[in-house]
Amino acid sequence: MEPLSIVIFIFILLFSVIFHEVAHGLVAERLGDPTARYSGRLTLNPIPHIDLFGSILLPAFLFWAGLPVLGAAKPVPVNFQNLRNMKRDTILVSLAGPATNFLLAALAGLIFRYSPGLSDMGAALLLQTVSLNLVLGLFNLVPVPPLDGSKVLASILGLIDENLMFYFFQFERFGIFLVYLLLVAGVLFRILIPPLLILFKVFTGIGYPSGLF
Repeated sequence: MEPLSIVIFIFILLFSVIFHEVAHGLVAERLGDPTARYSGRLTLNPIPHIDLFGSILLPAFLFWAGLPVLGAAKPVPVNFQNLRNMKRDTILVSLAGPATNFLLAALAGLIFRYSPGLSDMGAALLLQTVSLNLVLGLFNLVPVPPLDGSKVLASILGLIDENLMFYFFQFERFGIFLVYLLLVAGVLFRILIPPLLILFKVFTGIGYPSGLF
């Protein structure tokens, strides 16, 4: 990557993960839990959202290893016990982040498709936005703790047996190591690539460009 491309990539990644986390907090607040607001996390100011591992070390390591670069903001605090309907609302709060990434990807794709006379830089910026947000949305739906998909799965298990839900949540503290291993082994990317290619074509109308991500 050229220096300018790296700067643009970091900018898009940073604000994509911030929108993701703020969405969690806003939906949680609407459903009864104001923890994120009281913690000062319902802001687009990047400083409160920067996480040493997810925002700096993980992207740097993946870039150094030649793997597709992913990142994360500091998770917005949510007290799921404050939610009016914990099992249902946990699903809604957890899906808010990935849904926001898919919405950002769709908006960027629409602008790309229906803006005549786009410069090469403008087109590249929009395609990078689509790609990054699709990857973030799909990645977070993987049902491995502490990703959002794991909370959705835990809530579904809770509809069967509440003890299963809380038992599953206990794995969150160890799940990050499993996510890390799956990333380094390339397993997660092999899972994500097929839906990524399909959704990218749907949102942009073109095939996935080589070297974009």
